[in-house]
Amino acid sequence: MADRAVLTPELREQAEGIKARYPRGRERSAVMPLLYLMQSVDGRVTREGLQEVADLLGITTAEVEAVATFYTMIRLAPTGRYLLAVCTNLPCALHGGRETLEAARRAAGIPEGEEVSEDGLFTVDEEECLAACDAAPVVSVNFANYDRTSAERVTELIEALRRGEEPAPSRGPFPGDVRRMSRVLAGLPPEELVP
Repeated sequence: MADRAVLTPELREQAEGIKARYPRGRERSAVMPLLYLMQSVDGRVTREGLQEVADLLGITTAEVEAVATFYTMIRLAPTGRYLLAVCTNLPCALHGGRETLEAARRAAGIPEGEEVSEDGLFTVDEEECLAACDAAPVVSVNFANYDRTSAERVTELIEALRRGEEPAPSRGPFPGDVRRMSRVLAGLPPEELVP
């Protein structure tokens, strides 16, 4: 077991509830929502979090890590409060995706070679595809898409987030920060976010 438990007793109870959603003998299917629960604690999944998920499910840490490293929505590195993903696949690249990516990095204030802005608010990632080619270039903030986003528009978006505003995505509600969004993806109410 990990030296430092990620889950408090309350969160451990929620983890058991997530696990109980799956039929006996199929509990390992809970790996994704449990990883999201771990991510809701620190905004990322730590080595200890991977170990706790493995212990909860009775599988190896390597099996959990194989899942965690496959999906870009699971964050293993320190992550800002807002995760901006910029699509640079062919349709987005042809419509200014690369310029949008560079503008996002500049506006977020992410130093060269770093992943998180100096103020801790932003992480900007290049994504292979955000599956909305008809709306290129696409930027997502905590997995909510903003369609037809230009370098100027992504700069405005980052400035609004920095002011504490929540710009409406192209579809659906604003997901909140990474921790809140992770609780939603775990299938838990966001208002129960544990500090």
